[in-house]
Amino acid sequence: MLRNKGIAFKLVLFFTLSSACIFAAIFSYNYFVSRRMIEKGIRENSSNLITTTTNRIEVLLSATQKIPENIAYFLENSTNDEQELFQVLYAVVENNAEVYGASIAFEPYMFKKDQEFFAPYFYKAYGGINFKYLDKYYNYFYWDWYQIPKELGSPQWIEPYFGEGGGILMSSYSVPFYKKIGNKRQIAGIVVVDVSLESLRNIVSSIKILKSGYGFLISKNGTFVTHPIKEFIMNETIFTIAEAREDDNLREVGRKMIRGESGIAPMWVKSAVTGKSCWMAYVPIKSSGWSLGILFPQDELMADITSLNQVVLVLGITGLLLLAVAVVFIARSITKPLRHMVRATEHIGSGNFDIELPPVKTGDEVGKLSEAFSFMKESLKEYIRELTEATASRERMESELKIAHDIQMGILPKKFPPFPEKTEFDIYAMIKPAREIGGDLYDFFFIDDEQLCFVIADVSGKGIPAALFMALTKTLIKAKATMGLTTDKIISRVNEDLCIGNDMSMFVTVFCGILNIRTGEVQYTNGGHNPPLLMKRDGDVSYLEKSGELLVGVMEEAQYTTRSITLGQGDSLFLYTDGVTEAMNERNELFSEERLRKELTKYQDKTVDQVISAVMQEIGEFAGSTPQSDDITMMMITYKGD
Repeated sequence: MLRNKGIAFKLVLFFTLSSACIFAAIFSYNYFVSRRMIEKGIRENSSNLITTTTNRIEVLLSATQKIPENIAYFLENSTNDEQELFQVLYAVVENNAEVYGASIAFEPYMFKKDQEFFAPYFYKAYGGINFKYLDKYYNYFYWDWYQIPKELGSPQWIEPYFGEGGGILMSSYSVPFYKKIGNKRQIAGIVVVDVSLESLRNIVSSIKILKSGYGFLISKNGTFVTHPIKEFIMNETIFTIAEAREDDNLREVGRKMIRGESGIAPMWVKSAVTGKSCWMAYVPIKSSGWSLGILFPQDELMADITSLNQVVLVLGITGLLLLAVAVVFIARSITKPLRHMVRATEHIGSGNFDIELPPVKTGDEVGKLSEAFSFMKESLKEYIRELTEATASRERMESELKIAHDIQMGILPKKFPPFPEKTEFDIYAMIKPAREIGGDLYDFFFIDDEQLCFVIADVSGKGIPAALFMALTKTLIKAKATMGLTTDKIISRVNEDLCIGNDMSMFVTVFCGILNIRTGEVQYTNGGHNPPLLMKRDGDVSYLEKSGELLVGVMEEAQYTTRSITLGQGDSLFLYTDGVTEAMNERNELFSEERLRKELTKYQDKTVDQVISAVMQEIGEFAGSTPQSDDITMMMITYKGD
């Protein structure tokens, strides 16, 4: 724990950590600013590089596109002269190095009324130009290069493919042409040129970013048209690579590329060549619907700033170490006299108040502290002497209170069952004082063979006065009850006796009852006490009617009445003091009479001692850590009958 460390350690820790935080903040700011500058440079450079590359590709593809577009225009404005068509196709293949082959494929019976197919094709092979009719080899109406532009009604680049020899990457550009028949303009056929993509591959392959950066081209379906890994070309798509590498960022970028979007990937993309994290810029090739991607290796771009930051980090750590050494030296010069003071204080703490404190040599804070310790030492001598006397006095008082507690508990019945030979009823009671001694009481005794007198009471106040008043009340009640009086007479005479000489105006709440164990009849008088609960055998639990009569010991002329109920076999009476219902929890909520009633409904099948123990446990759980503020006393009687 830091609190147990010395001042020197704390000073070193504080200054070192503070300096480290400041250095880290400056270092981080420098790193992130530099990083943003590099990213900005990447965006600018990638924009320039992509613009230049796409312009070169667009020029190459646009020049190729002009060839079939011009032928289509020518066909729409000419007659279907077979020899003339052959001459045009031958010239196109011969005069354009990038064109591998060219064909004009007519719709059924559009070239001649009696000829369904007509698709002359001139192509380069074996160092010369060869010729064949495509319709002799396959039904060209169902091929992509014919169907797609026909259905879309516009020129289309077809997905790249390898030529018949397998070594040349090619693509076809198809342009529909039309004839005016009557007043309607109808499609007459498709002009298609097969183009070698070697020049395009060379353009993309020429992209070099530092050591391992590269460019690649994908088709409209995401298939690699160019890539440094040749096995990927026409065999893999950007999505199959993303799936194999579980690269969600690459998959999302691939979706944007085939949608014709442009930008820079917001997250790192792993290079398929090196596996390094890269920035990736992408832009569409508008003429073909393909997309160009360029990868910028992060570690190579950040190499210079990483090297610079490493140097700055080493210098910063060295500076922090030197600062720590300087702080240690300064701190020790301050704490040395304090350590001498600590040793002297340890002697004082062990009781040696005659130890000499270090001499005061300075007038600074340490010197003033030494003077204060000297004054403290003398004050402690006097305080210890007074404390010893006070402790001895308190110990005597605590001993007397313990004796008083034992005496108080000794006058209450505590043997259960108290009358084992009596099977007509069960009785159990308990008391838990809030202090060493309290003012609650309970008692029960036989007046004769058939009548059991039982009492529960709560004296006002706490401590010794309440305990003495409680003992007096208990004695008076038992004395009056054994005279054979009714309960109202017992309480009235006890009230008269307690009022005499009651200068402290103390009072007591009392519930006194007499149970006839043969008939189950209970005569009772309530002198301002909490009404008991009647627990019927069928499970019903209810409070006895409140009497509204005065507290005992308040007014000498007070009158009390006797009431009665008859307990059936298995019925019980539950008596308690207000310490039960007024128990409080952390939210200042009371246990309450209603909560007590509901709790008792759960315990119909339990014995008297089990019921009281269960209620006590519920009160403890309800109160939690809230200290007990009042005495808790409970008594329960269950009538069993003969």
